[in-house]
Amino acid sequence: MPADSPLLAVALGNSRLRLGTFIDGKLTQTDSQPLDEPETIGDQLGGDIESAFHPIRERDGASILMTSTNPRATPALEAVLRDRLGFPFKRVEADVPIPVGRQLDREAIVGEDRLLNAAAAFDTLKQACMVIDAGTAITLDFVDGAGTFHGGAIAPGAQLMLDALDGRFPQLPPTELAKPDEPIGHNTTQAMLSGAFYGVRGMARELLEQFAEATGQFPIVVATGGD
Repeated sequence: MPADSPLLAVALGNSRLRLGTFIDGKLTQTDSQPLDEPETIGDQLGGDIESAFHPIRERDGASILMTSTNPRATPALEAVLRDRLGFPFKRVEADVPIPVGRQLDREAIVGEDRLLNAAAAFDTLKQACMVIDAGTAITLDFVDGAGTFHGGAIAPGAQLMLDALDGRFPQLPPTELAKPDEPIGHNTTQAMLSGAFYGVRGMARELLEQFAEATGQFPIVVATGGD
């Protein structure tokens, strides 16, 4: 599809659906919705998807491009996009390869979201970078100065860390992610927030140094994601 064709970009994640409308190669509208029951995504979000597609419906060459890291919800979402919208539909990687080099183990299977992040970061920066995507999980990936994706690290997201503590230790309270009042938590909730918040920051700093030492390239950090 031409780069300036009207496009509805659909990104299905583990906990959210994100929509982006592109006109003349520029992002003109975005939307993000939580997923409650993956199998009933059509009933949940069909109207939101149709609304997001409306601005380009009458334009010549309008199409839909979908990426997914959620196999449970993918069939239901594909049915909505194909049947309710009735416009040309393509899948990332299957129909439209992600333009990024890869240096990975032969058997490696990498999420489309990580590859798309890497391709976008290098296309913008044209230099080595570490892409941090902080959401349900946190991925920290290295792209070298030639634009090759090498993989990286995957860890629980900050909210998932907090939820794991609450679920495993009855004496620890349910806690929503927020920046702690100060590094030293003077009560249980603040101590949990400090552990998650500064733990993620410390992990990112350490991996940045490790990536640089391992490759001899000091990457610039690109951060994205719901958190």
